[in-house]
Amino acid sequence: MTIRTGLIGLGMMGRHHARVMRSIEGMELVAVADPMGDKHGVAGDLPLFETVDQLIEHGVDAVMCAVPTGMHEEVGLKLAEAGVHAMVEKPIAENVQAGERLAGAFAEVGLIGAVGHIERFNPALQELRRRLDDGQLGQVYQVSTRREGPFPARIADVGVVKDLATHDIDLTAWLTRSSYARISAETVKVAGRAYEDMVLAVGRLENGVIVNHTVNWLSAVKERSTVVTGENGVFVADTLTADLRFFENGTVRSTWQPVENFRGVTEGDAFRYAFEKQEPLKTEHEAWRDAILGKPSEYVSMAEGLNTLRVAEAMIESASVGHEIEL
Repeated sequence: MTIRTGLIGLGMMGRHHARVMRSIEGMELVAVADPMGDKHGVAGDLPLFETVDQLIEHGVDAVMCAVPTGMHEEVGLKLAEAGVHAMVEKPIAENVQAGERLAGAFAEVGLIGAVGHIERFNPALQELRRRLDDGQLGQVYQVSTRREGPFPARIADVGVVKDLATHDIDLTAWLTRSSYARISAETVKVAGRAYEDMVLAVGRLENGVIVNHTVNWLSAVKERSTVVTGENGVFVADTLTADLRFFENGTVRSTWQPVENFRGVTEGDAFRYAFEKQEPLKTEHEAWRDAILGKPSEYVSMAEGLNTLRVAEAMIESASVGHEIEL
């Protein structure tokens, strides 16, 4: 069976989706759409439409929605009504209420509704999760993430929490297999818009793991790191380079007193792992394909995307009211 796919939204992310969708075995990109036209030359010899209705009329089994966040609900509901599977870019919708309607519509008719939380498909995080599941770290104590870099001119409809922090919320819950219990955050607005440009958040998961997230688009230094600390050591994942390192707790005593004072009584071995590194966007689309075909798949469901959005909105609320939010 070949899944006939369509793509709506031909902006910065849309052009990457189009490239990858053309390469997915078992899927065929048959048409694209964007009311603003095809400024990146994505369509090629494919039919180019303006609306999702035209995509549906053309005949598609599944549609990738890379439209602005505020359009996710409108486009998604039309696809659900037409019996078409969909994946929407993160966040699932502009607010929790819209996300609930969207997730509910796909669940009601038994369609695969996915959310494009691409970071969990990063090879470094995939390898990290496998090692956590194998028990290499023992009990997990803390997950700490940093996501910093220059301002993205393409983002106009949400702030840094819904655009970037949602990556860290999703990957943290996924890595630890636990949901958030509570969150506290502080934000900064400096770009002259209604939305926040920087957030610092701390919280606790249902399983007791503590978390902290530092996220902004105000930094001249681009950083994407996830640090997981546990009873046997520390994992450090760099998702820019897809590298994973492990710093093991050790039993070797240092006899050099200044070094012992600085590093602690013991230090262990450090490892940098080698593993296969496939493009995360391709892995994400393959997971969506497998889910549509009824195969085992770890695609990001709309229910998961909705939980992530709830935490993001709790961050924003916490910064506004000045206290911790229970989830």
